[in-house]
Amino acid sequence: MSGAQNICLIGFGEVGQVLAEDLAARSVTLSAWDSLFCDADSAPSRAAIWVRKGENAEDAASDADIIISAVTAAQTLNAAESIATAIKKDAVYLDLNSASPGAKQKAAALINANGGRYVEAAVMSPIGPKRIACPMLLGGPYAEAFLPLAKDLGFKGAKFFSAEYGKASAAKMCRSVVVKGVEALLTESLLSARHYGVEETVVSSLSDLFPGPDWEKLSVYMISRALEHGKRRAEEMREVAKTVEEAGLSPLMSSACAERQDRSAAYRYALEKKELPDMLDAILNGRGPERGL
Repeated sequence: MSGAQNICLIGFGEVGQVLAEDLAARSVTLSAWDSLFCDADSAPSRAAIWVRKGENAEDAASDADIIISAVTAAQTLNAAESIATAIKKDAVYLDLNSASPGAKQKAAALINANGGRYVEAAVMSPIGPKRIACPMLLGGPYAEAFLPLAKDLGFKGAKFFSAEYGKASAAKMCRSVVVKGVEALLTESLLSARHYGVEETVVSSLSDLFPGPDWEKLSVYMISRALEHGKRRAEEMREVAKTVEEAGLSPLMSSACAERQDRSAAYRYALEKKELPDMLDAILNGRGPERGL
């Protein structure tokens, strides 16, 4: 694969903005589209400093050598559909979205049928700490050939995972059953424990059962993630539930986790509290869809 001069970002939320900042240091031209660009005062509009804002998705993607999709999980297929007829022949479509293997396979079929080269990607950590260099699994028949170019662009944590579409996403989704599930479990457990005045005992017992992490700090971090990104994580967990269903299983835990994550977002104001008891009290005593989460 030859080098890329024009890169388009579909979705300009947290991930899209981080990628734009990091890619701006490369010798590339950046364009972007986000549905919120229609509102000049929206966060994506205000953040679009290093990119040409497209009039629509097709306009943003029309000259791109690489199109990077970074939308919310539920919009994965819609994003692919929005640019399918505008994609240049042999342009790479890098799909970073947290969607089920089935959704990725449908998006791949659409992009490839229109002359593009769909590369599945599964981001295996929060984007913040390592930014564009975060760990990422690449999949599909074009993934291995794309990897050297990805490295040159700054995707240092990317690695080839499978030539089969869906494998990388399956790894991501199955991991999320645990990661987002632990966030939901800690939220429910420690809010209840705080109500009864026994949260210190619960945290201490977790340290005995699973030695190693500082469970109080870990609890603050994990509950904070749910408060800050609950809506987005709930969307991802609904895709996780689809992944479990695609495996022929009942997504009992994943579906419940999606509901807990969704409710967590209503208590985002509690993020200003940095100590565990204060954060729990802010949630328990605040306003939301129910008392507590």
